[in-house]
Amino acid sequence: MFMKHFRLIIIGGGPAGLSAAKIAAESGVKSLIIERDFKLGGQLVKQTHMFFGSEKQYAKTRGINIAKILINDVEQNINMITVMKNTTVVGLYEDNVLTVLQGETYTKISFDSLVVATGASEKFLAFENNDLPGIYGAGAVQTLMNVHGVLPGEKVVMIGSGNIGLIVSYQLLQAGVNVLKVLEAAPTIGGYKVHASKLKRLGVDILTNHSIKKAIGKDKLEKILVSELDDKWEFIEGSEFEIETDALCISVGLSPMGNLLSMIGAEMKYISKLGGLVPVIDHHHETTIKNIYVAGDVCGVEEASSAIVEGYLTGLLVSERLGFRHKDFDNLYDDYNSQLDNLRSGPFGVRTLEGLQELRGERNVK
Repeated sequence: MFMKHFRLIIIGGGPAGLSAAKIAAESGVKSLIIERDFKLGGQLVKQTHMFFGSEKQYAKTRGINIAKILINDVEQNINMITVMKNTTVVGLYEDNVLTVLQGETYTKISFDSLVVATGASEKFLAFENNDLPGIYGAGAVQTLMNVHGVLPGEKVVMIGSGNIGLIVSYQLLQAGVNVLKVLEAAPTIGGYKVHASKLKRLGVDILTNHSIKKAIGKDKLEKILVSELDDKWEFIEGSEFEIETDALCISVGLSPMGNLLSMIGAEMKYISKLGGLVPVIDHHHETTIKNIYVAGDVCGVEEASSAIVEGYLTGLLVSERLGFRHKDFDNLYDDYNSQLDNLRSGPFGVRTLEGLQELRGERNVK
């Protein structure tokens, strides 16, 4: 059977993957983007809020419009970039071969270099009856509302006060949903104060040191039992109270999706500050398997702005390794690193920097 071959394959058509493909094309490298969804853009296609950062990271531009910009960049390089949508990578092997399933068609594809930009998946909470209809992850709620125009319910309780939880709560309010409360297990609000202030001005109470104990309902969610937490994150007996609601949205963080990297034997390390199990990488974003690189949330959960810049930087470095040095390599290399430094200079960036320092402590390329 004839096997297709690409100099560069990028797994994931989100912000990191699209950016890597664009800069690789500018460097003269033909690439293949493999995306399991029916469209490109990743998480950006359901993000209607405006981004922070600088003009280079599309500050004051809505996520859905950033997706359009990045997709257009790929379409402008159609002679250099091939795209396979509705395609799942089912295997990754040491001889630089991966296998994909598109519909009912199973295909083997070989490569010289690979960028894994598979992003992250939502974490979930373990509590009684957490499988009742009416309980959603924050990403699912964004997809329902911002992609399909469907409301998750009339009354919602949000679990988690990180940026995603706060932003989705505000989007729910804009859509006419009654956000009853935001519950946060930690003693302080997790996201930016500007997002929390918007909710408070609209009368939404954010309860810290509180979490859900169980969901209640027969065929669907009807109410939840909430309890206060002590300084050891244990429920305080006697502090329980019920909230009647028909929807519960859970936003308690993301986990990097590095399953394929584990399959090929790349060294992985659990770094809580980066979101969980991530691949060990060097400063070129290369894993412990030669010619296998990563970009975006798969190597540490951050904002989409960072994923975009990481994609550009990784695409630049991979292209050079392949013998295609970008005509403006030095300036771009310095600029992308400077952008990442700026994005990580705030209070939320400290954890990322500490996590990356821990991650890059030791590595051996096979």
